[in-house]
Parts: sequence; C-alpha cells; structure tokens
Amino acid sequence: MPNPIPNSGFLDFVYTFYKGMKDYEIALAYEGDINHQIMKAFTDLIEENMSQIKEAEALKIKVYHVMVESLQNISKHAINPGNLSSLDYTRGIFLVSRNNKVYNVITGNIIKKDRITYLQELIDHINSLSQKQLDDLYKKQLREGQLSEKGGAGLGFIDIRRKTGNNLEFEFQSISETHVFFQFTATIHRKL
Repeated sequence: MPNPIPNSGFLDFVYTFYKGMKDYEIALAYEGDINHQIMKAFTDLIEENMSQIKEAEALKIKVYHVMVESLQNISKHAINPGNLSSLDYTRGIFLVSRNNKVYNVITGNIIKKDRITYLQELIDHINSLSQKQLDDLYKKQLREGQLSEKGGAGLGFIDIRRKTGNNLEFEFQSISETHVFFQFTATIHRKL
C-alpha cells in the first residue's frame, strides 16, 4: 500500500521552512538530542562546507570552536525529562547561518526559570568586558572558578566571547510557569 500523501498544511509548512532556511541562509539546522556523535557530525559537515567554499583556516577553527562550546552548553544544561510532563525537554535546536559578512551559531534549549537571572547577569557581565578583562577572567576562572553542579563556571560563554570578539546574544521565551526556552547566538565575522 502506498504511503499516504501529507496534507496540504504540512506541505505548506515544509515549503515555508525551506524558504525560511534559504532566506536566512541557514547552512545547518537540527532539532533533537545533543550528544558527542551529533557534535562530531555537525562539526564535520560545517568543516567540509567551509572547505568547499575555501574559507580561511583561522575562520574554520573559530567556527568549529564556537560550535563545540555552544553544543556543550546544551548538553550540559539539558533538563531531565522526568522534571516535566511527557514532552521531551532534553532536546535542543542548533542552527548555523552564513551570509557574506558573518557566521551565526544559534542554539536553543529549555531551562528552568530560576536560571534566568544567573545567565542574564553572567552574559551581560561577559559582554561588558574588554578583551584583556576577558582573558584575565578566563584565567581566573580556570584557577579558582566556582564550578556549578553542571560544571563550567561560565567558561564556555567567556571563551566564545574571547574567540569571536563579539557580544553574545540571548533571549528567554516563557513556555510554562517554571520553564523558558533559552536562545543563544554567537556571531563570527568572516573577515578576520
């Protein structure tokens, strides 16, 4: 028996999604569990894509580094699905977009609302620092940083900001009384 033809609403969604990916120059999009194998596959795909368009080696290294740090943030801070209803909240989204000026590495995942203040203050503080202050903070955190139960002491955010030279962008979208969707964007200029 042949597969049923999807309804026109779904086909409209698929075309709109395709068009949006083209309009926003999305080179890679993923929704699902983030693990080591997924991280390796993504970095290999983007590295191959960047080699095909002859990107500078230094740019490839920066994009690779930001991708790994961003993906690790999702995997470290994923919520145990037992904490919420039947929805699978350990999943995240991961996008890489590219235009003629920048690469954007975008992640999103669900976190508890009680993490908003900590993340907002941490990222705002990191964004306010000069390059020298970032380097000093990174070294200090390596030496004496207070690691959270999930690890890191904010090192990933600090390092992304250090490597890109650009402010980190983030948003929180409320999805329930206790949880928000945390979207994080790191921008890497193509001209180094």
